[in-house]
Amino acid sequence: MLTKVEKASQYIKDKTDKKPIIGLILGSGLGYIADKIEEKKEFNYDEIPFFPTSTVKGHDGKLVLGKLDGVSVVALKGRFHAYEGLDIKKITFPIYVMKNLGIKGLILTNASGGINRTFNPGDIVANTDYINVSFRNPLIGPNYEELGQRFVPMAEPIDINWANRVIKECAEKDNISIKKGTYAWYLGPNYETPAEIKMFEKFHADLVGMSTMPEIIAANHAEINVIAFSAVTNMASGILPKKLNHSEVIQIADKIKPQFEQVVKNAIKLF
Repeated sequence: MLTKVEKASQYIKDKTDKKPIIGLILGSGLGYIADKIEEKKEFNYDEIPFFPTSTVKGHDGKLVLGKLDGVSVVALKGRFHAYEGLDIKKITFPIYVMKNLGIKGLILTNASGGINRTFNPGDIVANTDYINVSFRNPLIGPNYEELGQRFVPMAEPIDINWANRVIKECAEKDNISIKKGTYAWYLGPNYETPAEIKMFEKFHADLVGMSTMPEIIAANHAEINVIAFSAVTNMASGILPKKLNHSEVIQIADKIKPQFEQVVKNAIKLF
């Protein structure tokens, strides 16, 4: 693992002198934020040694370095999911590569289903806590102290002070309302049944999605400050009397592009 992280990182370092401070992982329909990066250097995932590849529509599969609003960043334009058949350690492999490149903060975005009945499609929600209903963990197996400690505290999985500053900035200067909620990680790729959503409601989950928590665990392991924002692209099964489909997820994400982009830019500025 250590050798693979080093070789992947060195491949990137040999081809660019860019030194990112912030990492971005961009979810379904949200990769357009990487298109705003200036002075960019791009790598296809399949050219980086040991890097996984993304197979999901809406995930371009590129690592992009450059500047966003004047801040040096590295972005994953397209993330990885356990439902693609990837070993869960491969899903979080890029976190350690980005840390090796120099990042101190990590911003995650995702498309999610709304469980909280006060939410609506198009809402932006800061993740404040997590429930692992997939019962998978990227830290299972040998631990490498060079990457992080064996037993990782998760009492504060995100940097709540950072998140609160972003929420305040967005409300006061950009008239963007950001809600807060607990995100439940569902394995997928099928959408949840209404009975499962009822169960998640009893767990006090506000959102459900098929990503993000593995990266949250790895970021805490690597001692990287991390925050995450969800685009509520649909209400979860049984909340509304309609079936779900991936094309609608992309459509809703597309509608809130300007607001979500500003949220990410504020997060970068306020780190």
